[in-house]
Amino acid sequence: KKATIKAEKEDPGDVNDLPHNLGTALPDLPVKRKVEDDEDGEVKVSRRKINKSKIKEEDGDGAEVKDVKVKTPKKANYGLTPGISPYPDYARPTPEECEEVTRLLSAKHGVVNAPKAVPPPSLTVAGCGEVPSVLDALIRTRLSANTTGKNSSAAFQGLVRKFGTIPNGVGKGSVDWDAVRRAPLKDVYKAIACGGLADRKSRDIQAILQMAWDENRAAEPDGADVEHTVISLDHIHAMTTDDAINKMLTFPGIGPKTASCVALFCLQRPSFAVDTHVFRLCRYLGWVPTKPGPGQPRIDRNTAFAHCDARVPDRLKYPLHQLFIKHGKECGRCRAITGTGSKDWDNTVCPIEHLVHRHGARKGGKKERKLEMMEEGMPEATADQVAEEEVAAAKTNSDSELTELE
Repeated sequence: KKATIKAEKEDPGDVNDLPHNLGTALPDLPVKRKVEDDEDGEVKVSRRKINKSKIKEEDGDGAEVKDVKVKTPKKANYGLTPGISPYPDYARPTPEECEEVTRLLSAKHGVVNAPKAVPPPSLTVAGCGEVPSVLDALIRTRLSANTTGKNSSAAFQGLVRKFGTIPNGVGKGSVDWDAVRRAPLKDVYKAIACGGLADRKSRDIQAILQMAWDENRAAEPDGADVEHTVISLDHIHAMTTDDAINKMLTFPGIGPKTASCVALFCLQRPSFAVDTHVFRLCRYLGWVPTKPGPGQPRIDRNTAFAHCDARVPDRLKYPLHQLFIKHGKECGRCRAITGTGSKDWDNTVCPIEHLVHRHGARKGGKKERKLEMMEEGMPEATADQVAEEEVAAAKTNSDSELTELE
């Protein structure tokens, strides 16, 4: 039975590199620490019954205490068919359009190339799936949902301090996830409380771990040592991209965006992950329809992912995703909190100005931004906090900690 070791303090290095903590593939300008994603498809499930465990809601020490409820595993594809657009009659983007936008943004922000190897796990940055272990990637990305990069990384560090790290084998150098699985739910909750939404996330994380543990045990031959503590989802590496994404969607709290990120960064597969920045720029560029046709689903990030993943050439999915994030954070005209009266509007030269049609509510006000994020599925309390921080950041013309959730 493997042992755990206490986490050593790690030098965070240059956290202003490539979005998603993936190195320095964007050489021209340093990238601010990536703001992490909101989750699309929040589902509470648990394969393991937890008796008499109670945890507090996020509102403070005097918050109401609720019992942990047991739900069945979800089976969801979000109404999407891999490789098929939900808007088959909408013939954009074309490969030529994707090439042009990649060229223009690369000239502005630097050429992006996918790393040849997945970097080792960080103990200070939660990230968005850019680690070798599929299980590690999935849980890190779930932890990053509906909060800022700063908060999710603080929550991840809480897990490291509480449960230690794995010294060798699958998941080497990251959190001892089996210790997290076996721990009382309240201990997991307390470890990640600083990151927000700890009630839902602690339940989801333990449910994911239990499901993975159950799968591992079921695959073992009779008489195998069931006491050993290796938990792995690395068999997903052998699946096709579509099968891998569909498999990940069966886990609690995992939606298309998170599954796509893990496929892109951990599995190193071509998958056009759509976060808030990517979705906004896809709309500005006209890469998704403004209104669905008869019988078609409404346009949101999930359907934008399905549509663009079917149309963007595979070799451009990684660079476009990264460039859209960088441009969506830095451009004085394409940021979420900006408008014709914004401080940087007049002195900003947007390389895709001639291609975009910016639309939607006037950005720059807290109320408008809050409503926009809530329409994308963000909880009201989180949207209110993030909108307030975004407006404050915009007023000081600082991008260092833009808290737009993806």
